Amino acid sequence: MAKRRVTLTFNEEVVTQPIIYNLGQQFKVATNILQANVTEDGGWIEAELEGETQNIEDGIAWAISRGVRVDEPAVT
Repeated sequence: MAKRRVTLTFNEEVVTQPIIYNLGQQFKVATNILQANVTEDGGWIEAELEGETQNIEDGIAWAISRGVRVDEPAVT
């Protein structure tokens, strides 16, 4: 199983969509929410995604196609 840490940023149009739920259901990706700040106007969620590498990649691509911005922490 692979793990990947990402920040998902939601705008007002996307924030009401069940993105996290769908990552788990459609792509079999477990999400561990580490931090979040979400309001009805938008927000962000820092999460660790765990699953098969291809499922994580497909889930991220799907989230981006829905209008979610996906960033990864900088490597130091």
